Amino acid sequence: MLYSRDAKVGAPISPEQGDVPCSIAPVSIAPVSIAIVTDAWEPQTNGVVRTLASTCEILRRWGHDIAIISPEDYPSLPCPTYPEIRLALTWPGEVGRRLASLQPDAVHIATEGPLGLAARHYCVSRRVPFTTAYHTQFPAYVARRTGLSARHFWPYIRWFHRPARRVMVATESIREELRTQGISRLHHWSRGVDLDCFTPDAPPPPEYARLEGPILLYVGRVAVEKNIEAFLGCEYPGTKVVVGDGPALAELRLRFPKAHFLGVRRGRELAGCYAGADVFVFPSRTDTFGLVMIEALACGTPVAAFPVAGPIDIVTPEVGALSERLPRAIDAARYCERAVCAAYGASFSWEKASRQFLEGLAAFDSVAAPVPTAALA
Repeated sequence: MLYSRDAKVGAPISPEQGDVPCSIAPVSIAPVSIAIVTDAWEPQTNGVVRTLASTCEILRRWGHDIAIISPEDYPSLPCPTYPEIRLALTWPGEVGRRLASLQPDAVHIATEGPLGLAARHYCVSRRVPFTTAYHTQFPAYVARRTGLSARHFWPYIRWFHRPARRVMVATESIREELRTQGISRLHHWSRGVDLDCFTPDAPPPPEYARLEGPILLYVGRVAVEKNIEAFLGCEYPGTKVVVGDGPALAELRLRFPKAHFLGVRRGRELAGCYAGADVFVFPSRTDTFGLVMIEALACGTPVAAFPVAGPIDIVTPEVGALSERLPRAIDAARYCERAVCAAYGASFSWEKASRQFLEGLAAFDSVAAPVPTAALA
């Protein structure tokens, strides 16, 4: 079963346990209450928000009571270099009082920002069991924006996740990286696709009609950590299309005037952008999964990417190609059968991913070692 109310307060946290298989405990059939604390939430548009929103929608459909603690609940400031993200301005005690009033059956801390820190402080100080997730390659992300080495930021990540009952991770390559960094108690939580929306028959946008083929597409945030210049700068015939918005948009428009920037597209319009493209190009080296890749595949569009975490866990030779030379990956991906891509993309279910999330919230044995002193720091 999930955390009982009796287990939440005073239940000791095991300091060092290995990875936790999904089947370690049964998932509660009865509805439970879950508090999710996140610094990334609507109206932001990114993989973290879409993952959390899709998961919450499924869980609520199944009868679970979901409470979201997000920057919407507090005064906030725009994050430097990432203004779409709002940094909540609140004392840790405010988040703690909210959690105490909710008395949820389980607490999940989704991000390592101000709200995540406040929730972590409350849970550790009150010995409330909680889980976390590693959604973003935080050290690499901050390194790209500061010019500092990623190794300077790993101590924070280790400290933040150390007291969690489980750390939810989307792919094996990221799990292996976290293991090498000394982070254990890892639990698999995959991603899904809205198969009512992302289908091969989605009508392409009218802009595609006048473009020279092949159409090479990127979808996602237009920011430095996404490495979009590697895509726009690669020598390959056809037309490059970017769907999305972000702080690097103006600069990339100036540097790559032959590329077509369509702005933000959602829902069926976004599906049409995928379905009408010949190859979906994913140039990022800092993502932990890459939700846009499986959306493109569900629309029948093969993927070209670098052989890094995320793509190496998702892209098989039947549905795309990986290479350090991006034009070579694009060329190889064009030979993939679109029907095979669509079938593979359709295998990623939000229902399956949501069940994995519930399994990640399952309680450990009631007898465990005390909280390590280092985790309380």
